[in-house]
Amino acid sequence: MKEKDAYSLMFAKIFHKHGISSHSKKPKNDSGGSLMSANLNPRMTVHYGIPATASILACDLIQRLVAVGTLDGRIKVIGGEYVEALLVSPKHIPFKNLEFLQNQGFLVSVSNENEIQVWDLGQWQIASSIKWESNITAFKAIHGTSYMYLGDEHGMVYVLKYDADQRKLTNLPYYVPTNVIAEEAGISSPHPSVVGVLPQPCSQGNRVLIAYVNGLIVIWDVSDDKVVLVRGNKDLQLQGETASGSPENKNLEVSDCVSESDKVEKEISSLCWASNDGSILAVGYVDGDIMFWALPTATSKNNQQASKSHKNVVKLQLSSGEKRLSVIVLHWSENQSHSARGCKIFFYGGDQIGSKETLTILDLERPSGIESLKCVSRVDITPNGSFADMVLFPTVGEMENGGSLLSVLTNPGQLHVYDDACLAAFKSQDEKKPCVSSGQYVMPIPIVAPCMAVSKLSLVDRDGEFSKALSKIVSTAKLKAPHTPIRSSKKWPLTGGIPSRLPEAADYEVERVYMAGYQDGSVRMWDATYPALSLIFVLGAEIYGKVPGIDIAVASAPVSALEICSFTQSVAIGKECGMVCLFKLTGTSNEMSLNIVTETEKKVHTLHQADGPQCMALFSLFSSPVCFLQSTEFGNRLAVGFKCGRVAMLDVGTSSVLFITDSLSLSNCSVSSLAMIFFTDTNTLINNSKDSTSTSLNDGEKGLAFIMTRDAYLAVLDGRTGHMVSCQSIPQKKKSSAISMYILEGGNIVSSTVISESKNEPAHSSTDPEIAPVEPKSETAAQVAYLGQRSKHLLILLCFEDALYLHSLKSVIKGTCDSIREVNLKQCCWTSAIKIDDKECGLVLLCRTGIIEIRSLTKLEVMGQCSLMTILRWNFTANMEKMACSSNRGQIVLINGCEFAAVSILALENDFRIPDSLPCFHDTVLAAAFDATVKSEDTSPGILGGIFKGLIGGKQDRNMQIKEACRKDFPHLESIFSSPPFLKTSTASTDDKEVINLNIDDILIDEKITVFPKSETINNDEKKRERLFEGSSTDAKPTVRSVYEIRAKYRGPEDAAAAAARARDRLIERQEKLKRINDRSQELQNEAENFASIAHQLARKMEKKKWWNI
Repeated sequence: MKEKDAYSLMFAKIFHKHGISSHSKKPKNDSGGSLMSANLNPRMTVHYGIPATASILACDLIQRLVAVGTLDGRIKVIGGEYVEALLVSPKHIPFKNLEFLQNQGFLVSVSNENEIQVWDLGQWQIASSIKWESNITAFKAIHGTSYMYLGDEHGMVYVLKYDADQRKLTNLPYYVPTNVIAEEAGISSPHPSVVGVLPQPCSQGNRVLIAYVNGLIVIWDVSDDKVVLVRGNKDLQLQGETASGSPENKNLEVSDCVSESDKVEKEISSLCWASNDGSILAVGYVDGDIMFWALPTATSKNNQQASKSHKNVVKLQLSSGEKRLSVIVLHWSENQSHSARGCKIFFYGGDQIGSKETLTILDLERPSGIESLKCVSRVDITPNGSFADMVLFPTVGEMENGGSLLSVLTNPGQLHVYDDACLAAFKSQDEKKPCVSSGQYVMPIPIVAPCMAVSKLSLVDRDGEFSKALSKIVSTAKLKAPHTPIRSSKKWPLTGGIPSRLPEAADYEVERVYMAGYQDGSVRMWDATYPALSLIFVLGAEIYGKVPGIDIAVASAPVSALEICSFTQSVAIGKECGMVCLFKLTGTSNEMSLNIVTETEKKVHTLHQADGPQCMALFSLFSSPVCFLQSTEFGNRLAVGFKCGRVAMLDVGTSSVLFITDSLSLSNCSVSSLAMIFFTDTNTLINNSKDSTSTSLNDGEKGLAFIMTRDAYLAVLDGRTGHMVSCQSIPQKKKSSAISMYILEGGNIVSSTVISESKNEPAHSSTDPEIAPVEPKSETAAQVAYLGQRSKHLLILLCFEDALYLHSLKSVIKGTCDSIREVNLKQCCWTSAIKIDDKECGLVLLCRTGIIEIRSLTKLEVMGQCSLMTILRWNFTANMEKMACSSNRGQIVLINGCEFAAVSILALENDFRIPDSLPCFHDTVLAAAFDATVKSEDTSPGILGGIFKGLIGGKQDRNMQIKEACRKDFPHLESIFSSPPFLKTSTASTDDKEVINLNIDDILIDEKITVFPKSETINNDEKKRERLFEGSSTDAKPTVRSVYEIRAKYRGPEDAAAAAARARDRLIERQEKLKRINDRSQELQNEAENFASIAHQLARKMEKKKWWNI
């Protein structure tokens, strides 16, 4: 319950940040179903994808997580499948450092404004932050601890600590003094800035390597407050070795490491450890060189003078060009496939300026030390996009043979993973071909591959048959049906985090579905009840392969419109080729008739279709693209709007065409919106729908179809015959394109007083002078009279790019345009209606400026507004409105580049069950098991032992970074960092003496000085010494005596009562001591039982996983 309360509090804060700006000073609570400012709270609820502004990577080696920082202040955290989240910083500032506190559930970010933020991954929010005064140029956490080193532009190195219990980030008193380093290095002020800070491995956190921009490298011992080693550009002038990075030149030539062009200061751009024990450092330079430095380890006895040899540095020259790219990223990995001295170097840069962008991987060997370093092979990977960053993951499991997973981040928003097998296969290729990654982050909702064209979000009645059928499919995981394509064999290698727990299969109910149509002609449907969208159906082009006479090119035409009907459990798909396809989504495997309808004929085919979606009818009337689909409430009719301005009304039950209109627009402009109202005997229609064959039209059903084209032409048609009832061109002050149209039900939206007042006003004729008035036919006139009575309280809202018009439906049917209300807009491109208590109460408008307005349907006034930049950090992009969709509960789905996001508008709406439905990013069971395993010297046999043997490594010197990341046994660092350097308090002695305050008045200047004889002074000293040592020799060593011996020696005489009291006190002390021992034994027993329980849970969890997921 505490975790849920924390989640709720966290999301309340997040939602409060994205508050809306209200334009109504005192919102009045109108009668039922009205919208007020208090009802609004726009916020992001679902996010998938990597932002296009991704720039930096970080990884948690143990929890198997990766974090992607962006240039606009967002952090994308990704784990296993459906485990991802978006963290949004308060400021739109890029990150220059990003790092996990390994296996602790915290992520530390440093912004370009030098603000350090600690993110709590358990609560998806900032736990603590501080603003640093100087410019931060280097940042690194000590593995396995909450201590962090920080280097700045003035050459200073500070220490920070995050206290998880107090949720506070603190700047500790300890720092590395620049004056001591300057004296040892022989440099003068100003001090160069720090470019890298690396704790030395296997040093218990006592040593830290500091790299400065001018090429200076220093190893500092924090326990002794001294410089252990200083290396710099002057050491390069000693005789060293130069290694060629080309695989054709693997032999090293002994030469001077410094050429004429190298005598200037070499600026450091990147660095990393190139050994497990910290004996070799790899340094990348701005001029494109890579140097390998031999350094003393924490266990070696070599001092600085002894370590200076003529073979302490090796230069790796990657290109012979004079101007080369800086080595901006540098990583190292041990290579177990060749020998114990083999390794891989991963870096970006070093090639000649103007050459093709590549990521280079070198296999190196050093059989007998750094002087024998040689290059074995070289692999150049061409990134899939513009390179941003890379990180290395050690592979998990003994079968991986100690390899590494290379994660490469490219723009826009792509994350590829390469394993050793993939790199080896690429290395064996003779020709340079693009390297195919062994794994790639793939969104659950494809956007780019294939390219999404249109989408739709639809609510499903929980108590309806459609929801029950979909719930059964989701619960039984029927995603391997023949209609579903086989998933790619390239599995996402990360397994971090815990997915959200869905309800049990018996209690699961589908409430919402999301559909997307693609350029390749396929359609996908997801269960969108929870934030983790799960795929239900895929309707690909291959589903049309069994249909005779259907060209595969026509079947693969891009999807242009979608419509779903829960009542008939069917979906309609419109394509750019003009075809309309009807599918029954919950069919069974049997013989089924397929109707192919053209403008001139109708053919019926009998096909045997498998379980799942079944094609019922194909309508190919003409080649104009379908731009709008609208079904009636019970799904028996389907209106199709075409780009050429024509409209077709289809009978779904009989798979026939009721009517086809001519172009409704004088300029043949496309249909922008369709709306229909029908009045019928609902019970009769429901009874007819239960027929297993189809839903037939009810003879007593009467209705009208309202069609609006892009050029503001509004036509009203008889819903049965297609006869024209009225037509008019909507007058506008400024010509703009029509967007949408809504028929608003309920007479409470506009009071009868307002309507009656509008009737008394003179009607403004809106008929275009070029359009002749329409005279309805006799049967149509009777229907108009009937519908006029039924629709006298209905309104119609017409939405344009620059204005909103509210009319009474009755006046539109009559062919007049008595506008009740008009509102001007600015560059509106998409709209959506909001319902509260099943009544239309608000309208959401998306403008091309990125502003989202929420208006009431009482007076069309602005109740609140926000922006895409505020909520999502998005800029509005072209055609964004084409893939936007919404439900009538204020849930909006938006697509931008490679990102998918759902935004909720209403404050009290929580249909996604947040935070209960969110994934967890810190596996406490895994963290506790790792900590316990590292602390124990020997791993117990069995499945648990095998798992951790594979996770930590089979050899003693392998994956030392993981071992040290797991360790949290550096308690001495707390005492070291709690005080400034050279001022450490001694723990062996304590000073309890009172401070003596001296006053100058206490000094007597004229007092007579008394001089004692020297012999008397000596005698007094000897007497005092004899009394102190009790007559024994002063050279004797002190003996250890017990408390009772001391008391017996120096205690005065006492009576019997005092002795009894003393004996009673000793007995009580013994009882208390025994009680403490008993309590401690009980604690140890409880800890042992807890660890056994954790180990058992982890063993059960790992048993269910395959070896490649471990």
